[in-house]
Amino acid sequence: MQNFRHFWELTLGTVIALLPLINPLASAPTFLAITEGDTPQRRHQQLRAACLYMVAILVAFLVGGTFIMGFFGISIPGLRIAGGLLVAGIGSGLLMGPGGDLTNDARDEAKAKRDVSFSPLAMPLFAGPGSIAMTIGFTSLATAWTDYVAIILGIVIVAIISYITLRLADRVVKIVGVNGMQALSKIMGFLILCIGIQFVVNGVLGILTDKEVIGAIRAAFQGR
Repeated sequence: MQNFRHFWELTLGTVIALLPLINPLASAPTFLAITEGDTPQRRHQQLRAACLYMVAILVAFLVGGTFIMGFFGISIPGLRIAGGLLVAGIGSGLLMGPGGDLTNDARDEAKAKRDVSFSPLAMPLFAGPGSIAMTIGFTSLATAWTDYVAIILGIVIVAIISYITLRLADRVVKIVGVNGMQALSKIMGFLILCIGIQFVVNGVLGILTDKEVIGAIRAAFQGR
């Protein structure tokens, strides 16, 4: 029973952490802009492919997170601090600025492409630096194969929510309006900022409670 509860807590935590970063509601105007001129069928086809690409990218970084950390000698607290700073920076940009979005040049380039499902939709609009850093950070929470399944399920749920939201993007933009989208971006930015800061706090606490670090500090003071 406890394992079952932990499974769904990890799944829900993944959804709560990733959804504000991917932020499909705030991405709705950009999605409509870069798929302008496409038929509804073509637009939905590219959106479906982009969501599948997003799942594949994030799962790849989740599975390969341990290898990446071992190869570069990155500790879990260090990963949490670095990822937290990156995520907090993205949240701060959304909170203080007009909203995180593609640049005009990137949007114009996307319009000229026949297929925008992988770039820029899947990457970097969906699976950007923040969501990738967050996904690699999930590696520190996974201790069994069921934990990986729970995190992957959370990623899939986020992809489904993103697909449904952006499939109704034209209606969402009309209902919410420009001011509503900006307000939503700032709310999401605040949530992302809080998540990033919490990642940094967890990383610092991980360093301060590490036995090797405590032993080194103790030895330094004793040497004096």
